[in-house]
Amino acid sequence: MDKVLVVTGGSRGIGAEIVRQAAGQGWVVVFSYLHRAEDAAAVVRDVTAAGGRAVAVQADSAREEDVTRLFEEAARHGRIAGLVNNAGINSTALNPGPARVADLKAESVRRMLEVNVVGAFMCAAEAVRRMSTARGGQGGAIVNIGSAATWLWGATERVHYAASKAAVNALSHGLALEVGREGIRVNCLHPGLITTTMNPPDRVARITPMIPVGRAGEPGEIAAAMLFLLSDAASYVHGAELRVTGGR
Repeated sequence: MDKVLVVTGGSRGIGAEIVRQAAGQGWVVVFSYLHRAEDAAAVVRDVTAAGGRAVAVQADSAREEDVTRLFEEAARHGRIAGLVNNAGINSTALNPGPARVADLKAESVRRMLEVNVVGAFMCAAEAVRRMSTARGGQGGAIVNIGSAATWLWGATERVHYAASKAAVNALSHGLALEVGREGIRVNCLHPGLITTTMNPPDRVARITPMIPVGRAGEPGEIAAAMLFLLSDAASYVHGAELRVTGGR
């Protein structure tokens, strides 16, 4: 039976590159997108052209019924053996750019936590229900996307984003302790500054001098690290944090 990888937020940036690389390594990838149907379709075309298999599903990972629907679709394509909790936001319509805590709107904080934290919990829970050997599954791997903001704190820019990613990190460690004997490995991958639309050019230029290797990272570099954590080569890597940050 084909092994299926569920990726949340796979229509662009890091998520899209994870979809492409995972499909290139033989995974059947079922990924979610929120609004960007054209971008999602382009990722599916890329994968198909390269001889892989990918399926795009419109879903809001903060909505439990959407998460259930995403996993039900994934299960139709084989055995769910992996989850990448990638979907996340670092701004909202009410606070579209950098904002100090005193300037944040409650709805912005609420939406940030819904997507970045509640969504990660709901997807992890669904994955465990389907993969846990204690529940009739065959095991698998969960990798949550954290952030360097977890230890850099996001002061004057996005403290609410940093707080949400610290929660994802806590989820990773706690869940690892819960399911380690149920055939599921859980790890957290922390990207640093990556050249995606989440980081406009002016921010990349401002932060790059602070990075020991002297440059921003590329989505493909995060995807490569992700594929390691999902692979059998990482069979003894559990409850770990992998920092892909250029030393920051």
